Amino acid sequence: MIDVKQTLSDSEERMEMAAMFLEEQLNRIRAGRANVAILDGVRVNSYGQKVPLNQVATVTAPDARTIAIKPWDRKTIREIEKAIMDSDVGITPENNGEVIRLGIPQPTEERRRELMKQCNKIGEKAKVEVRNVRADIKDKLKKAIKDGLSEDNEKDAELELQKLHDKYIKKLDDLLAAKNKEIMTV
Repeated sequence: MIDVKQTLSDSEERMEMAAMFLEEQLNRIRAGRANVAILDGVRVNSYGQKVPLNQVATVTAPDARTIAIKPWDRKTIREIEKAIMDSDVGITPENNGEVIRLGIPQPTEERRRELMKQCNKIGEKAKVEVRNVRADIKDKLKKAIKDGLSEDNEKDAELELQKLHDKYIKKLDDLLAAKNKEIMTV
């Protein structure tokens, strides 16, 4: 027989992972302000290995429109620039021999709408994952009735599961609303 509390706890953990995924993905979307998280996916070829940018340089946002990258080894400037150009960041780096600067352009109205669509698409993926978790656990609970779980316990567990589902869907909606507001703020 299944442990209902443990099953619900596992489902909450999986839903929390979906929320964390969404938050991480939204942080990578460039909304017009300098955010070092947009460089999280950049991998630099350093000493024959692809490593994250933050392992070969200090990445800072000195102001709202600039990201500064100060390599620990000046020889890696070319590799860092190449990695940024090859990534999907979409910004051309400029360097002065010591520091690489990325100027964050102000997005146009059309670009903002595209970014909102992109955010909503990622948000929908996260919501689908939360719904899939709910469906999986519901199936487990239905099968558990055959293994001796009482119908009352199953109904209570389903209610609890629905509450978890609603809580995480609201959390995802709140994350999306905050990001969309950030994108549309001029």
